[in-house]
Amino acid sequence: MRKLFGTDGIRGVANVYPMTTEIAMKIGRAVAYMFRDKGRHRRPRILIGKDTRLSCYMLENALAAGICSMGVDVLLVGPMPTPAIAFLTTNMRADAGVVISASHNPFEDNGIKLFAGDGFKLPDDLEEQIEELMDSKVLIDSQPTGQDVGKAFRIDDAPGRYIVFLKNAFPKELSLDGLKIVLDCANGATYKVAPAVFEELGADLISLGTDPNGTNINEKCGALYPELVQEAVKRHGAQIGIAFDGDGDRVIVVDERGSLVDGDHIMAICAKDMIERGQLKSNTLVATVMSNIGLELAISKNGGRLIRTKVGDRYVVETMRRGGYNFGGEQSGHLIFLDHMTTGDGILAALQLLAIMQRKERPLSELALIMDSFPQVLYNVRVKDKRPLDEITGLRELKSRLEKDLKSRGRILVRPSGTEPVIRVMVEGEEQDQIQNIAMAVVDYIELACSP
Repeated sequence: MRKLFGTDGIRGVANVYPMTTEIAMKIGRAVAYMFRDKGRHRRPRILIGKDTRLSCYMLENALAAGICSMGVDVLLVGPMPTPAIAFLTTNMRADAGVVISASHNPFEDNGIKLFAGDGFKLPDDLEEQIEELMDSKVLIDSQPTGQDVGKAFRIDDAPGRYIVFLKNAFPKELSLDGLKIVLDCANGATYKVAPAVFEELGADLISLGTDPNGTNINEKCGALYPELVQEAVKRHGAQIGIAFDGDGDRVIVVDERGSLVDGDHIMAICAKDMIERGQLKSNTLVATVMSNIGLELAISKNGGRLIRTKVGDRYVVETMRRGGYNFGGEQSGHLIFLDHMTTGDGILAALQLLAIMQRKERPLSELALIMDSFPQVLYNVRVKDKRPLDEITGLRELKSRLEKDLKSRGRILVRPSGTEPVIRVMVEGEEQDQIQNIAMAVVDYIELACSP
């Protein structure tokens, strides 16, 4: 069982276990050891990117020291979005990639995510192997000396490589000429590359959240606080507002009226367009159990089907790869276009949506009518005894009985948090009062069953 790695790498308060320089150095050593023997006729190398948090400096240096101590070179690209690291890892033929970021968390937190040389996040079993290696005598016994110690290099043209890649993912016959866009980069990892991409494609840009200072990432801005973009869209008369999270792998958009368009609606719009153009493989969209049932009905109505996975964009990607599917994502705005990118990419997703708007010459508010969101309630039940759900006597029977009242137009989801002593209860259906009552019945039952 993994102890450090969660559903999206390691995360916590910077300078507090496990997000310490000591742990970062151990991770660097373990990752270097795991990926250094690739049978190539050159010294192995690992690429490191980060977001704009103050603590990234110390963790970057610790990771680099650990990697170099195992005879592996380090490529430092500075503040770049998480998907940029996935792209650059393959583009520069690195053996692995490391991202230092806590995504949407506040600035005092930080995290570490890992990519293999193919640009995909490491599966659970490899993360478990890294944890086992971190305190293994194997690392000490295999540390090189002399000229075999690794070196670190700064890659100054990394942003330009990623910008060119993103522009090439936008249809060459289209442009953003004259389109007024409000862009919120959350004072995070997209603050340089995102404005450059949209401006070079011709957009009339109003940029927000592009002045990071190490402590203002995600602070009342970005995908977590779309109110800023909503107000700016209405004030400037923009056609669309686009907000990223701190590491740029998520996107939330706002239509020309200032209304929020979440990841489910973006997936519905893009999947319908891909079905119409014969580009959605097996006419199948992959989403998580958290996506609204309205998405499932919209996809079915347009000739496709929805496959659900457990929560986490990595599990969406794993299902896509196993089934040969090419589009999937999460309600939160992680959108994976596997024909272009190996992980969620907020800028890339926004460009795909803009291409549909330009091609169809329709405003986003009209395109978003493809899907009606069913009312949904979510409760987090904090418990002292977070036992497996199957061990909560009678819960399955209660859930089954209550779901019959929803018929086929609603559902109940009960799942434990992967990081907190919390059981999450989500209910959706057509009637707000009904789902509220059902949710409270489940919450009350869990609280009673899990009380000391």
